[in-house]
Amino acid sequence: MKSFISQAPATRVVFGEGAMSELQSEISRLSIGRAFFLSTAAQRETIAIARESMPDIFAGEFADAAMHTPVAVTNAALAAMREVEADGLVSIGGGSAIGLGKALALRSGIPHIAVPTTYAGSEMTSILGQTEDGVKTTMRDPAVQPATVLYDVNLTLTLPAKTSGVSGLNAIAHAVEALYAIDADPIILLMAEEGIRALAGSLPRIGKDTQDIEARSDALYGAWLCAVCLGRTTIALHHKLCHVLGGTFDLPHAETHAAVLPHAWAYNAPAVPEAAAKLRRALATDRPAQLLFDMTASFGAPTALRDLGMPKDGIDRAIELIFKNPYANPRPLEPDAIRALLEDVWAGRRPNA
Repeated sequence: MKSFISQAPATRVVFGEGAMSELQSEISRLSIGRAFFLSTAAQRETIAIARESMPDIFAGEFADAAMHTPVAVTNAALAAMREVEADGLVSIGGGSAIGLGKALALRSGIPHIAVPTTYAGSEMTSILGQTEDGVKTTMRDPAVQPATVLYDVNLTLTLPAKTSGVSGLNAIAHAVEALYAIDADPIILLMAEEGIRALAGSLPRIGKDTQDIEARSDALYGAWLCAVCLGRTTIALHHKLCHVLGGTFDLPHAETHAAVLPHAWAYNAPAVPEAAAKLRRALATDRPAQLLFDMTASFGAPTALRDLGMPKDGIDRAIELIFKNPYANPRPLEPDAIRALLEDVWAGRRPNA
């Protein structure tokens, strides 16, 4: 057994069908008297239900959360939150809403309850990514870790099949990188493999029937495991690529992760034989990169960055930013190989791995 250090941040998790019904009790448990709700427009109806059910606690709402957590949006939300003298945050939605909640928690120090409605995973991490002037930067700080996470399977039933697929592949990417993270411990390796297995088995079922509650439950369970892996390990090339591409070219978050994942894995696979064996077992295939590529295509999602809005001449800019502040990676970053990777994912070529 290799030496390791294991440290688990304390986040309370409430999981299951109807978990949203526990929101008011969780607000009270954290001694929140005036809760400020965050979302995108898609979750306004859910927030309206919360407002009606707890009018004495509901302080206000901000429904303009945006991808990649723009600093300008955070500043606007912070002003609105301070105006109503909120002493707690509730974010309902995907990575945009939860990322905004984390940014506000960092600036204000007040408790944050996250209610994820996708499989993105931000809710279980102390990672905050923020975008300003076209550059996305990331940081880790315990202050941004939500105090409580409510996983209500019912809130994922309205996710379209395509959105479910790319969101689930985004979650899988977190666990894939955890398989070869330099700081992964034995528990994380088990969680990563199980999270990948749960999502890979449930996402095709959701593609056939978005109302399959058992498949939805399995997917949310897998997403939780993958999110824990993201929160407790060092990220590498895959996430660096997605942070650069998303922040620089304003590409959609989950779709970018889904498109990049097969290629980033194919790049690193030769350097991580033990991780490769675990991923083959979790996906039940000898060619993980091709299976992940085919899964993205099966949901009708783009496999090419050009179809997500990235200009081909942006490859040079992306390479510049990747090498300007690279993340630790098991395989050294080779300029020609990184260029080939980006050209392949820009064109949507199926990897041979």
